[in-house]
Order: sequence, then C-alpha cells, then structure tokens
Amino acid sequence: MKAKTLKGNSTEEIKVALQQSLHDNFNPTLAIVFMSYKQGIETVCNLLNEQGIRVFGSTTSGEFISSEISEGGIVVMLLDIPPSLFKIIFYETHGDTYERALQLGREGKELFSNPAFIIASGWLHVDAEKIITGIEDGFGSEVTIFGGVAGDDLSLSSPKVFTHQRISTTGLIALVLDNDKIEVTGVATCGWKPIGISKTITKSDGNVVYTIDNEPALDLVMKYLGLSLSDQPITNTVFNLGAYYPLQLEREGMPPVMRTAMLGNTEDHSLICAGTVPQGAKIRFSLPPDFDVIDTVVAECSEIRNDEHEDADAIIMFSCISRYLSFGVMTSEEIERVQKVWNAPMIGFFSYGEFGKSRKGKHEFHNNTCCVVTLKEL
Repeated sequence: MKAKTLKGNSTEEIKVALQQSLHDNFNPTLAIVFMSYKQGIETVCNLLNEQGIRVFGSTTSGEFISSEISEGGIVVMLLDIPPSLFKIIFYETHGDTYERALQLGREGKELFSNPAFIIASGWLHVDAEKIITGIEDGFGSEVTIFGGVAGDDLSLSSPKVFTHQRISTTGLIALVLDNDKIEVTGVATCGWKPIGISKTITKSDGNVVYTIDNEPALDLVMKYLGLSLSDQPITNTVFNLGAYYPLQLEREGMPPVMRTAMLGNTEDHSLICAGTVPQGAKIRFSLPPDFDVIDTVVAECSEIRNDEHEDADAIIMFSCISRYLSFGVMTSEEIERVQKVWNAPMIGFFSYGEFGKSRKGKHEFHNNTCCVVTLKEL
C-alpha cells in the first residue's frame, strides 16, 4: 500500500496538491480527510470523487500531517487500497446511536470475517460508549475499533463527519477494512499522572456528574483548583480546567480511563463530561502534562511496533483537543516522535473524544487521550 499526504489552507490549494500527487502510477482509491468545518467540505469531496476516490472525513479542532499542525486548514491522506478490501459506511444516528452502531457491527461481519473499524462521529447526544457497545454486540467482542469524535475549531456547535454527498453533525462514519489483508493495529495512550487521593462519584447520570464525595461536583472542582464560580465565562473556565486537570476513572485490574469536564451547570452545580462517569466510581485528578507524558506515549507506541506491528504503510492519529490545549508547543514534538516510531506517512486531527484500546484494557471511549492507528497491507 502506498500513502501520500496533502495539506492546504483552501480548497484551491488542495485541488492543486491533488493533481500534483496523481503521477508515478499512483492511483488512490481512498482519501482520509480531516478539515476545518469552515472550509468547503462539498468541494473537497467532489474533487476526490471526480478521481474515483472514496472519502472518509471528519471536521477538526486542528489537523496535521507529520508534525505540521494547522488550524482552520485541510489535510488529506491518499491510499491505494484495493476497493475489495474496504468499504465506507455512513449512518445518521438521530438519537439511535446504539442501534446504528449495532447495524454497523453486523454489516462489518457480513463484509469480512475479520473486519477492523476506523470510525468518526459527529456531535453525540448520547453516551459515546454506546458506539463501542453497539459494534461489539453486532460483530462480537473480538473486534478492532479506533477513531475519534469530530471537532469544530472549539466552537462546540457543529462538528461534522462526511463522505461524498453525505455531511452531518449527527452522523457516524466508518472505514471498514479487511483486517486479514490490511492489518490495523493501534493503541489508546494517555500518559497523564494522577494527583491527590481518590474521591467517589456519589451521584451521576450518564455523563452528568452531580456530586463528588456528596459535594456539588462543580463546586468541589472549582474549590480544589482554587477558583470560584464568579470566574467568567464559567463554560470556558471549566473546559480549560478539564483540559489541564482531567478526571481519571480508576478501574480494578485495568488502566484508568480519562474524562474531561466539558461544561459546568451553574443551576444545579453539576459537571457535564465528555463520556460516562458511573455513580460509585472512584476518581482522581491529574497533573498538568510534562515531557514524561510524551515519553509514555512514545514508549507505548514502540511496544506496539515491537510486539505486533513492526512496519506500517500509514499512521492515523486521533488526539484529544485537550492535549493540544495542555501541551502547547510540545504537541508537535509528540506527533513527530510518534511518527518516527514507524517512519511512515501520518495524518491526524484534534478531536472531542477518542475510541480505542489501551495496552492492557478493552475498547472504550476516551478523553485526553492519543489514539494511534497503523495500517499495513499484507
């Protein structure tokens, strides 16, 4: 499999780069497209469709090829995978996320005996864990799933997924690959270090946390970090704190899973998190990141390379926007060092949540996490 990456700050730049890439007997069949929702999605899809190239696309809160990060731009990875070895599936969820994911798992099972699912979702109004559960219930628990939730340049209003003639804020798109012919391997890795003692979620409902240690969740978090509810705007305050001090859900015999506090409700003083926080769960706060976090991510990627996937034709990274906000200029170093593990073409974007499997965990929905996926034609 051959992979080429393109980038541009406009659809016209992508048009020029696309034409320049189509030489040397390179005939791509698939394009992975990550782009700002402010750019011309339909235009890019039409450009690719005119060349017979199928599209797996998501809007972003920043996008990159290699360590070159752009905000408000467009990045594309072109792949020449035989069309018989993959299929793009697009569903509108309309509040039936589990049912659509269940259907996706069943359809993948009909396509290939051993499918791998690379997925992206729009703005979810239900627990994103239901996507994982649905696919596993439709196919079986021994299935490969990686992906991310679309971004929208941090406007928190209209993230989209798309393919040719399909664009939706409530869509679920999947690139389903024959994992016996295109080996898909990956890891969800975080590196954040816990701080302080464990606390208990004493009241929650799905992704809404009402009380922690029987105190209003929003009050406790603000007090813990030395802030007050008079800080304005409260929404931005909570989101930024969630980026720097995510919650770690502790699980027996498994690595912790990260949860970002996205919004704070000043009426009932609850926290709205980007993922389920079960009542009764034990949590800890996290320290702001340092270079040790990057070292941990690179080390786990190196373990994947050494144990499972020595070579790669392409790398896809779904990295939480919270990591970008926290890391700042260190973000490019993380991306560059991950790419050097395999030294293959890379594409990625900053997401509102990630799907994947940690080294010692199961497939689940993550926050503040970096999901790295590698593709290798066998």
